[in-house]
Amino acid sequence: MYEALRAYFLDRRPSHAVARAFGYSPGSFRVLCHAFRRDPAPQFFASPQSGPRTQPKKARARDLVVTLRKQNHSVYEIAETLKERQIVLSPTAVREVLRAEGFAPLPRRLDEERPGRLGPTVEAVADVRAFVLEGRRFSTACGGLFLFVADLVRLEIASLATAARLPGSGMIPAGHALRAALALKLWSIERKSHIMALVADEGLGLFCGLNVIPKKSYLSEYSSRVDHAKTTQLLAAWHRHAAGEQLFAGASFNLDFHSVPYYGADPQVQRHYVSARSRRQPSVLAFLAQDAQGRAFCYSNADLRKGEEPEEVFQFVSFWKKHHGDYPRHLVFDSRLTTYRNLGRLDDLGIKFITLRRRSPKLLGDIAALPPSAWRRVTLDVPARKYKTPRVVEAPVRLEGHTFRQLFVLDLGHEEPTILLTNDARITPAKLLTRYAQRMLIENALSDAVRFFHMDALSSAVGLKVDFDMALLVIASGLYRLLARRMRGYTDAQARHIFRDLIDTPADVTVAGREVQVRFHRRAHLPIILASGLLDSPVTVPWWSDFSLRLSA
Repeated sequence: MYEALRAYFLDRRPSHAVARAFGYSPGSFRVLCHAFRRDPAPQFFASPQSGPRTQPKKARARDLVVTLRKQNHSVYEIAETLKERQIVLSPTAVREVLRAEGFAPLPRRLDEERPGRLGPTVEAVADVRAFVLEGRRFSTACGGLFLFVADLVRLEIASLATAARLPGSGMIPAGHALRAALALKLWSIERKSHIMALVADEGLGLFCGLNVIPKKSYLSEYSSRVDHAKTTQLLAAWHRHAAGEQLFAGASFNLDFHSVPYYGADPQVQRHYVSARSRRQPSVLAFLAQDAQGRAFCYSNADLRKGEEPEEVFQFVSFWKKHHGDYPRHLVFDSRLTTYRNLGRLDDLGIKFITLRRRSPKLLGDIAALPPSAWRRVTLDVPARKYKTPRVVEAPVRLEGHTFRQLFVLDLGHEEPTILLTNDARITPAKLLTRYAQRMLIENALSDAVRFFHMDALSSAVGLKVDFDMALLVIASGLYRLLARRMRGYTDAQARHIFRDLIDTPADVTVAGREVQVRFHRRAHLPIILASGLLDSPVTVPWWSDFSLRLSA
């Protein structure tokens, strides 16, 4: 710095030449000269002050540390001994002292060779053969899970695993593994590793029909043995078992994609648009379909790669046709779900749809050129909506060899006009706008899935493992919708609201004779559970060796 400033101020060399000669950028060198001009006492050759050459704590403990190591004490035992003598030195600091004195680490000792001290509790290994219902009593923090048992029994959830040929073992059969994985979704556990906080809860193991809930290693690796074919079979079996519950009315469906963000560096994870962040980033793309009337997810697929998105709507159509005998009658989706050519294919199949059309500059110019007399007001039958009288212009449009209805809409609360496309010639503009507005149901459901079912807590960089998680989401959302119907006032409530008020409830469990009694603790919303009728009817549970479950308060 001294030489550079001398060259500029005394030798009168150009600023840019001095900067280049001494490794400065032109701008930073100008700043340096500016600071030098205004410094009344510049210092160029200041000697740095050296810090302390010794560490008092280590020096005071050095002799004792060496003595204890010669007696074969570990760094943890030495740190504890020093603490007893009022010398606070961490195990890491002890290790540094020993390394400086030339001591090598001790060889690893066997468990029986270690001194007795408090340590982590070793919980039992999950094994259905060790599951015994005998006279006992305990408390559980997961008492609300037992509200789902009646539906699990009626829908024969255990046979879902058999129908889908899910993997299992002698210790954890397929049905028990499915219930364990499903329990994580029902109890809103964000990540599989978080199950370790509940492995000692006997109620969670009882819910699954095991002596204890499986640990995180099992739950994290279970989906590694499930391919997309098994996931599709699981969803198909779920549709068959829920057929009599009116969970999927089939009159109309909301379709959407959701990008599950990934924050690692796996080269297999492709980049997709993540709406929550308004940018493209590595993520796993998932397709979801929701029954508009039942408000439950009915289909999912996360085994998607770039370029396959436009065809996914036909994968859903084929799935529904195969397992319900007919094509879906009505689909609602946004403009990016598929292509105009595929809209023609849907029209050829006789499937009605409502979608948006992207606003091109030409379309916006055509809308702006329309005279005021071309617009007419319609009234939307949505009492809670702020903008209920939009203006509409309707005209046919020809796209990819097919003629569709096209509606330009203003005064919907958006700055730019909305452009709707449909092949339904009978529906009125007011009903058309009302139905598309109800597409927000899937947006709300996706928000609930992200916040409660933790859909964005990516389980793996492998899309197939995420695919299995999405299938569990479909089943869990359906179970919550079935439970919501039983609870007065909760028919339209989201899952996180139901969980907060009704499911997140501790209980006392008593096993006596051939009956398991679950007694809920008193809470503000307990009258809702009392009025549901679930507490009046004992349920015989097959995975409990036909013991009956009785809920009480």
